[in-house]
Amino acid sequence: MTERAEGRAANLVLLLLVLAGGAAIAAGGFVSQAPNRLVSGVPLPLWRAVSGPIAASIGGLGAFLFAAAFLPRSRAIAAAVIAAGGASLLLMLDGAGAAAASLSATAPRAARTSLGPAFWIASLCAALAVLDALQRLSAGRLARLAAAVAITGLVAALALTGRLDALSIAREYAIRRDAFLGELLRHCELVLGALLPALAIGMPLGALAARRRATAGPIFATLNVIQTVPSIALFGLLIAPLAALGLGGVGPVPALIALTLYSLLPIARNTQAGILGVDPAVTEAASGMGMTPAQIFWRVELPLGLPVFLAGVRIVTVQAIGLATVAALIGAGGLGTFVFQGIGQYAVDLVLLGAVPTILLALAADFGMAMVIASLERSAQ
Repeated sequence: MTERAEGRAANLVLLLLVLAGGAAIAAGGFVSQAPNRLVSGVPLPLWRAVSGPIAASIGGLGAFLFAAAFLPRSRAIAAAVIAAGGASLLLMLDGAGAAAASLSATAPRAARTSLGPAFWIASLCAALAVLDALQRLSAGRLARLAAAVAITGLVAALALTGRLDALSIAREYAIRRDAFLGELLRHCELVLGALLPALAIGMPLGALAARRRATAGPIFATLNVIQTVPSIALFGLLIAPLAALGLGGVGPVPALIALTLYSLLPIARNTQAGILGVDPAVTEAASGMGMTPAQIFWRVELPLGLPVFLAGVRIVTVQAIGLATVAALIGAGGLGTFVFQGIGQYAVDLVLLGAVPTILLALAADFGMAMVIASLERSAQ
């Protein structure tokens, strides 16, 4: 296979992303305008929604990314793809905000301009193109963090200038600004409040399963059964007994209990794997030095198995962030409050006001934990 053919094959992912984003823009609505927040809007394509210079710039960046998919692999091309993908993402957001401002100037006060499917698909493709280029560049965790912080900072700066204020999702946020901060904090409290007791219970269970193999079967069988129960069903099952105990059948208490139960299996499983992964000669040497089993666990097994253990915490954290959204159904609060309010009112942008921050929170937690795990693995080498 020639070098040129290898370059083409290596950039097939970028080519598919560009084609998918271009097809979405060509066939779908970039923004949609509705007379109010409760009815479906009229979709407007990119070339009708945004100004000529912005549309031309987005098209030019898309053409460059398309051409880059056929160029031989190099660090310069990968860096250019990162810059072009990030710029196209920002331009699409800025164009959508400008389109919303222009449409709202001539529309009734109750009218809403929402981001259309073409915007979401093309933006996702641009973000994935940036991630793909970072991988091809063999960028480390710090470089990926720098890229994420740079793009996030530019988006935040764009929002602070007021360019996005006319978008429907921004107007939903403006109406609920104080409530949003409270629900975001409540969401984080639910996740942290479930993670701490899950660690306190799951770690000893995992250690017991590792030390006494006969207990591993019953422990993990029980935790597997809990994990298979649907979240809504588990929330419902907890209402009656907690109400009978006077602990409140609805609210944060059943949510914390359910989230804790769901978090036990990954923590126990990874604690067991981390302990069993330690070289037996190391633990025998520690025992020969006079260490107790508790000292061996805290001073030898836990530090050596920490990357594996933290992988379980990473899974649990992301899982809890998602499940905490469902907990709003039983009055626990959190970002899920906006999701279910939006579903009840048929207001898509209100749903997005809760869903988008939840996704970003999960991505941030996952990326942060991955950086910590990678750092520990490097230091252990």
